[in-house]
Amino acid sequence: MIAKARVVFVSFFLLLATWGGQAAGQSRPEGELTIAFDASIAPTFLDPAETSGLSTPFVFLYALHDALIKPLPGNNMAPCLAESWKESPDGLVYEFKLREGLRFHNGDPFTAEDVKFSFARYRGVSAKILHERVKAVEIVDPHRVRFVLNDPWPDFLVFYATPATGAAWVVPKKYIEKVGEDGFARHPIGLGPFRFLRMSPGTELVLEANEQYWRKKPSIKRVVIKGVPDRTTRLAMLKTGEADLGYLMVGVEAATIKADPKLRLVHVIPTASWWVEFPEQWKPRSPWADRRVRLAANLA
Repeated sequence: MIAKARVVFVSFFLLLATWGGQAAGQSRPEGELTIAFDASIAPTFLDPAETSGLSTPFVFLYALHDALIKPLPGNNMAPCLAESWKESPDGLVYEFKLREGLRFHNGDPFTAEDVKFSFARYRGVSAKILHERVKAVEIVDPHRVRFVLNDPWPDFLVFYATPATGAAWVVPKKYIEKVGEDGFARHPIGLGPFRFLRMSPGTELVLEANEQYWRKKPSIKRVVIKGVPDRTTRLAMLKTGEADLGYLMVGVEAATIKADPKLRLVHVIPTASWWVEFPEQWKPRSPWADRRVRLAANLA
Protein backbone atom coordinates (compact mmCIF):
# COMPACT_ATOMS: atom_id res chain seq x y z
CA MET A 1 0.00 0.00 0.00
CA ILE A 2 1.34 3.43 -0.85
CA ALA A 3 -1.23 5.71 0.77
CA LYS A 4 -1.49 6.54 4.44
CA ALA A 5 -4.82 8.32 4.02
CA ARG A 6 -7.04 6.30 1.72
CA VAL A 7 -8.63 8.44 -0.98
CA VAL A 8 -12.15 7.65 -2.18
CA PHE A 9 -13.35 8.93 -5.55
CA VAL A 10 -16.92 9.41 -6.66
CA SER A 11 -15.63 9.18 -10.23
CA PHE A 12 -12.04 8.82 -11.33
CA PHE A 13 -11.52 7.94 -14.97
CA LEU A 14 -9.90 11.35 -15.51
CA LEU A 15 -7.58 10.52 -12.61
CA LEU A 16 -6.08 7.79 -14.76
CA ALA A 17 -5.07 10.44 -17.26
CA THR A 18 -2.89 12.05 -14.60
CA TRP A 19 -1.40 8.96 -12.96
CA GLY A 20 1.79 9.92 -14.70
CA GLY A 21 4.11 12.42 -13.14
CA GLN A 22 6.98 11.37 -10.93
CA ALA A 23 7.90 13.18 -7.77
CA ALA A 24 11.01 15.32 -7.88
CA GLY A 25 14.09 13.15 -7.58
CA GLN A 26 12.19 9.92 -8.24
CA SER A 27 13.88 8.08 -11.10
CA ARG A 28 11.71 4.95 -11.24
CA PRO A 29 8.06 4.12 -10.51
CA GLU A 30 7.54 2.85 -6.98
CA GLY A 31 4.93 1.14 -4.83
CA GLU A 32 1.56 -0.47 -5.46
CA LEU A 33 -1.91 1.06 -5.64
CA THR A 34 -5.01 -1.07 -5.02
CA ILE A 35 -8.40 0.12 -6.28
CA ALA A 36 -11.76 -1.29 -5.21
CA PHE A 37 -13.83 -0.89 -8.38
CA ASP A 38 -17.63 -0.84 -8.30
CA ALA A 39 -18.27 -3.59 -10.88
CA SER A 40 -16.98 -6.90 -12.13
CA ILE A 41 -14.13 -6.36 -14.58
CA ALA A 42 -15.14 -7.53 -18.05
CA PRO A 43 -12.41 -8.30 -20.62
CA THR A 44 -14.28 -6.05 -23.09
CA PHE A 45 -13.43 -3.07 -20.84
CA LEU A 46 -9.83 -3.39 -22.06
CA ASP A 47 -10.67 -3.12 -25.76
CA PRO A 48 -11.47 0.32 -27.25
CA ALA A 49 -13.41 -1.31 -30.09
CA GLU A 50 -16.02 -2.57 -27.62
CA THR A 51 -16.90 0.68 -25.82
CA SER A 52 -20.56 0.92 -24.92
CA GLY A 53 -20.94 4.68 -24.57
CA LEU A 54 -20.79 4.45 -20.77
CA SER A 55 -17.93 5.86 -18.70
CA THR A 56 -17.01 2.51 -17.08
CA PRO A 57 -14.61 1.18 -19.76
CA PHE A 58 -12.71 4.47 -19.86
CA VAL A 59 -11.31 3.78 -16.39
CA PHE A 60 -9.32 1.02 -18.06
CA LEU A 61 -8.73 2.69 -21.44
CA TYR A 62 -7.01 5.67 -19.81
CA ALA A 63 -4.62 3.29 -18.09
CA LEU A 64 -3.85 0.85 -20.94
CA HIS A 65 -4.39 2.80 -24.14
CA ASP A 66 -4.20 6.24 -25.71
CA ALA A 67 -6.29 8.21 -28.20
CA LEU A 68 -5.71 10.77 -30.91
CA ILE A 69 -7.76 13.22 -28.85
CA LYS A 70 -9.25 12.72 -25.39
CA PRO A 71 -10.51 14.74 -22.41
CA LEU A 72 -7.85 15.77 -19.91
CA PRO A 73 -8.14 18.12 -16.93
CA GLY A 74 -8.71 21.61 -18.31
CA ASN A 75 -9.24 20.51 -21.91
CA ASN A 76 -12.20 18.46 -23.14
CA MET A 77 -10.42 17.72 -26.43
CA ALA A 78 -6.73 17.55 -25.59
CA PRO A 79 -4.23 16.63 -28.34
CA CYS A 80 -2.66 13.29 -27.47
CA LEU A 81 -1.53 10.83 -30.14
CA ALA A 82 -2.52 13.56 -32.60
CA GLU A 83 -0.40 16.59 -31.82
CA SER A 84 -2.60 18.75 -34.06
CA TRP A 85 -5.48 18.56 -36.52
CA LYS A 86 -7.35 20.75 -38.97
CA GLU A 87 -10.76 20.82 -40.63
CA SER A 88 -11.23 21.72 -44.27
CA PRO A 89 -13.30 24.86 -45.05
CA ASP A 90 -16.11 22.72 -46.49
CA GLY A 91 -16.24 20.55 -43.35
CA LEU A 92 -15.60 17.34 -45.29
CA VAL A 93 -12.01 16.56 -44.28
CA TYR A 94 -10.30 16.25 -40.87
CA GLU A 95 -6.54 15.78 -41.05
CA PHE A 96 -4.51 14.68 -38.02
CA LYS A 97 -0.76 15.12 -37.52
CA LEU A 98 0.45 12.20 -35.39
CA ARG A 99 3.19 12.23 -32.79
CA GLU A 100 6.37 10.58 -33.98
CA GLY A 101 8.63 8.15 -32.14
CA LEU A 102 5.90 6.48 -30.06
CA ARG A 103 5.81 2.72 -29.50
CA PHE A 104 3.23 0.28 -28.24
CA HIS A 105 3.94 -1.78 -25.12
CA ASN A 106 5.37 -4.59 -27.26
CA GLY A 107 7.73 -2.26 -29.14
CA ASP A 108 5.73 -1.87 -32.36
CA PRO A 109 5.96 1.70 -33.72
CA PHE A 110 2.80 3.81 -33.76
CA THR A 111 1.82 4.94 -37.28
CA ALA A 112 -1.16 6.09 -39.32
CA GLU A 113 -1.78 2.45 -40.24
CA ASP A 114 -2.77 1.79 -36.63
CA VAL A 115 -5.21 4.72 -36.66
CA LYS A 116 -6.92 3.53 -39.83
CA PHE A 117 -7.02 -0.06 -38.59
CA SER A 118 -8.46 0.92 -35.20
CA PHE A 119 -11.26 2.97 -36.77
CA ALA A 120 -12.20 0.15 -39.14
CA ARG A 121 -12.12 -2.32 -36.23
CA TYR A 122 -14.29 -0.14 -33.96
CA ARG A 123 -17.62 -1.87 -33.32
CA GLY A 124 -18.89 0.01 -30.28
CA VAL A 125 -22.13 1.85 -29.63
CA SER A 126 -21.64 4.49 -32.38
CA ALA A 127 -19.97 2.27 -34.99
CA LYS A 128 -22.93 2.44 -37.39
CA ILE A 129 -23.18 6.22 -37.56
CA LEU A 130 -19.42 6.75 -37.70
CA HIS A 131 -18.83 4.20 -40.44
CA GLU A 132 -21.79 5.52 -42.42
CA ARG A 133 -20.69 9.15 -42.23
CA VAL A 134 -16.95 8.62 -42.80
CA LYS A 135 -16.39 8.01 -46.50
CA ALA A 136 -12.72 7.07 -46.22
CA VAL A 137 -9.69 7.11 -43.94
CA GLU A 138 -6.64 8.06 -46.00
CA ILE A 139 -3.02 7.64 -44.98
CA VAL A 140 -1.15 10.71 -46.18
CA ASP A 141 2.18 9.53 -44.75
CA PRO A 142 3.23 7.39 -41.74
CA HIS A 143 2.40 10.22 -39.34
CA ARG A 144 -0.50 11.94 -41.03
CA VAL A 145 -4.03 10.58 -41.50
CA ARG A 146 -7.09 12.10 -43.13
CA PHE A 147 -10.77 11.36 -42.40
CA VAL A 148 -13.03 12.16 -45.37
CA LEU A 149 -16.76 12.55 -44.64
CA ASN A 150 -19.67 11.93 -46.99
CA ASP A 151 -21.26 15.21 -45.90
CA PRO A 152 -20.35 18.02 -43.50
CA TRP A 153 -20.88 16.80 -39.94
CA PRO A 154 -20.17 19.35 -37.19
CA ASP A 155 -20.49 16.64 -34.53
CA PHE A 156 -17.74 14.44 -35.98
CA LEU A 157 -15.24 15.17 -33.21
CA VAL A 158 -17.95 14.82 -30.55
CA PHE A 159 -18.50 11.25 -31.72
CA TYR A 160 -14.88 10.48 -32.55
CA ALA A 161 -12.88 12.21 -29.83
CA THR A 162 -14.90 12.18 -26.60
CA PRO A 163 -16.12 9.48 -24.18
CA ALA A 164 -19.25 9.22 -26.34
CA THR A 165 -17.30 6.45 -28.15
CA GLY A 166 -13.92 4.76 -28.10
CA ALA A 167 -13.32 5.25 -31.82
CA ALA A 168 -10.26 7.52 -31.45
CA TRP A 169 -8.41 5.07 -29.20
CA VAL A 170 -5.66 3.23 -31.03
CA VAL A 171 -4.60 -0.43 -30.92
CA PRO A 172 -1.60 -2.06 -32.68
CA LYS A 173 -2.47 -3.37 -36.14
CA LYS A 174 0.54 -5.70 -36.54
CA TYR A 175 0.10 -7.27 -33.12
CA ILE A 176 -3.61 -8.02 -33.59
CA GLU A 177 -3.02 -9.39 -37.08
CA LYS A 178 -0.36 -11.66 -35.58
CA VAL A 179 -2.15 -12.96 -32.45
CA GLY A 180 -5.77 -12.57 -33.61
CA GLU A 181 -8.74 -11.14 -31.77
CA ASP A 182 -8.66 -13.89 -29.12
CA GLY A 183 -4.97 -13.29 -28.50
CA PHE A 184 -5.55 -9.56 -28.07
CA ALA A 185 -8.41 -10.25 -25.64
CA ARG A 186 -6.10 -12.46 -23.55
CA HIS A 187 -3.22 -9.98 -23.56
CA PRO A 188 -4.13 -6.47 -24.75
CA ILE A 189 -1.33 -4.19 -25.91
CA GLY A 190 -1.67 -0.41 -25.93
CA LEU A 191 0.11 2.95 -25.79
CA GLY A 192 -1.00 4.00 -22.31
CA PRO A 193 0.89 4.77 -19.08
CA PHE A 194 0.36 1.22 -17.79
CA ARG A 195 0.84 -2.15 -19.45
CA PHE A 196 -1.21 -5.30 -18.97
CA LEU A 197 0.33 -7.83 -16.58
CA ARG A 198 -2.43 -10.32 -15.77
CA MET A 199 -6.17 -10.60 -15.27
CA SER A 200 -8.68 -12.80 -13.47
CA PRO A 201 -11.86 -11.92 -15.41
CA GLY A 202 -14.45 -10.34 -13.18
CA THR A 203 -12.32 -10.08 -10.07
CA GLU A 204 -8.87 -8.57 -10.64
CA LEU A 205 -6.68 -6.74 -13.14
CA VAL A 206 -2.99 -6.09 -12.55
CA LEU A 207 -1.16 -3.36 -14.47
CA GLU A 208 2.50 -2.33 -14.49
CA ALA A 209 4.05 1.06 -15.20
CA ASN A 210 5.07 1.80 -18.79
CA GLU A 211 8.30 3.71 -18.24
CA GLN A 212 8.43 4.67 -21.94
CA TYR A 213 5.09 6.48 -21.84
CA TRP A 214 5.38 9.62 -23.94
CA ARG A 215 3.57 12.12 -21.71
CA LYS A 216 4.63 11.71 -18.07
CA LYS A 217 6.23 8.61 -16.62
CA PRO A 218 3.99 6.90 -14.03
CA SER A 219 5.03 7.36 -10.42
CA ILE A 220 3.34 4.09 -9.37
CA LYS A 221 4.98 0.79 -10.22
CA ARG A 222 1.95 -1.48 -10.05
CA VAL A 223 -1.82 -0.93 -10.02
CA VAL A 224 -4.23 -3.63 -8.86
CA ILE A 225 -7.91 -3.10 -9.72
CA LYS A 226 -10.31 -5.40 -7.89
CA GLY A 227 -13.90 -5.89 -9.03
CA VAL A 228 -16.02 -5.28 -5.92
CA PRO A 229 -19.68 -4.60 -6.83
CA ASP A 230 -20.83 -4.41 -3.19
CA ARG A 231 -20.37 -0.91 -1.77
CA THR A 232 -20.17 -2.02 1.87
CA THR A 233 -17.36 -4.41 0.95
CA ARG A 234 -15.48 -1.60 -0.77
CA LEU A 235 -15.84 0.49 2.38
CA ALA A 236 -14.56 -2.37 4.52
CA MET A 237 -11.53 -2.75 2.23
CA LEU A 238 -10.73 0.94 2.67
CA LYS A 239 -11.04 0.73 6.44
CA THR A 240 -8.75 -2.31 6.71
CA GLY A 241 -6.21 -0.95 4.22
CA GLU A 242 -6.86 -3.69 1.68
CA ALA A 243 -7.66 -0.93 -0.85
CA ASP A 244 -6.21 2.55 -1.33
CA LEU A 245 -9.02 3.88 -3.52
CA GLY A 246 -12.70 3.09 -3.56
CA TYR A 247 -14.86 3.92 -6.54
CA LEU A 248 -18.44 5.25 -6.45
CA MET A 249 -18.90 5.67 -2.71
CA VAL A 250 -22.28 7.30 -2.07
CA GLY A 251 -25.07 7.33 0.48
CA VAL A 252 -24.43 5.87 3.92
CA GLU A 253 -20.95 4.76 2.93
CA ALA A 254 -20.03 8.26 1.77
CA ALA A 255 -21.28 9.69 5.08
CA THR A 256 -19.21 7.11 6.96
CA ILE A 257 -16.13 8.11 5.00
CA LYS A 258 -16.68 11.80 5.73
CA ALA A 259 -16.88 11.03 9.44
CA ASP A 260 -13.68 8.98 9.48
CA PRO A 261 -10.50 11.09 9.86
CA LYS A 262 -8.44 8.30 8.27
CA LEU A 263 -10.44 8.43 5.05
CA ARG A 264 -11.05 11.18 2.51
CA LEU A 265 -13.97 11.56 0.10
CA VAL A 266 -13.10 13.33 -3.15
CA HIS A 267 -15.72 14.41 -5.69
CA VAL A 268 -14.59 14.30 -9.31
CA ILE A 269 -16.94 15.54 -12.03
CA PRO A 270 -16.20 13.70 -15.29
CA THR A 271 -16.34 15.21 -18.76
CA ALA A 272 -19.64 14.54 -20.52
CA SER A 273 -21.37 15.33 -23.79
CA TRP A 274 -24.74 17.10 -23.45
CA TRP A 275 -27.56 17.38 -25.94
CA VAL A 276 -31.20 18.47 -26.20
CA GLU A 277 -33.95 16.04 -27.17
CA PHE A 278 -37.36 16.96 -28.55
CA PRO A 279 -39.69 14.12 -27.50
CA GLU A 280 -42.68 16.08 -28.84
CA GLN A 281 -41.29 15.89 -32.39
CA TRP A 282 -43.10 12.59 -32.90
CA LYS A 283 -46.49 14.25 -32.37
CA PRO A 284 -47.70 15.62 -35.74
CA ARG A 285 -49.42 18.64 -34.21
CA SER A 286 -46.44 19.73 -32.14
CA PRO A 287 -44.30 22.61 -33.45
CA TRP A 288 -41.29 20.38 -32.76
CA ALA A 289 -42.50 18.03 -35.49
CA ASP A 290 -41.31 20.64 -37.98
CA ARG A 291 -37.60 20.05 -38.66
CA ARG A 292 -37.14 23.75 -39.37
CA VAL A 293 -38.23 24.62 -35.83
CA ARG A 294 -35.80 22.13 -34.33
CA LEU A 295 -33.02 23.49 -36.53
CA ALA A 296 -33.86 27.06 -35.48
CA ALA A 297 -33.67 26.04 -31.81
CA ASN A 298 -30.34 24.36 -32.44
CA LEU A 299 -28.95 27.53 -34.06
CA ALA A 300 -30.39 29.92 -31.46
